[in-house]
Amino acid sequence: QVHLVESGGGSVQPGGSLRLSCAASGRIFSINVMGWYRHSPGKQRDLVAEISSGGSTTYADSVKGRFTISTDNAKNAVYLQMNSLKPEDTAVYYCKVHLSTGWTTGNYWGQGTQVTVSS
Repeated sequence: QVHLVESGGGSVQPGGSLRLSCAASGRIFSINVMGWYRHSPGKQRDLVAEISSGGSTTYADSVKGRFTISTDNAKNAVYLQMNSLKPEDTAVYYCKVHLSTGWTTGNYWGQGTQVTVSS
């Protein structure tokens, strides 16, 4: 059994910053990719950023230069530092981890955390 627990969402004014955290626990043999997605009303769930076990990163064009993804391998955790936030960043943010348990390999999702950017 694998569990992902997210934290760090909230409300902030435009131009502000937030840091999201996601920690994976349970039967984890190896982690391949960790990432963040977001879902806002009327839109599909889109990739925000992801990082591979080798450290390669991918960012959505809309967040490049403003968001930074990082990991703490000892804690099986992934973080998303979000700076210069805009109203269009408002969404529910989900972490996703592609990992192996030793028996299975697949994607696991966090419960989601709301980020609201508004004046």
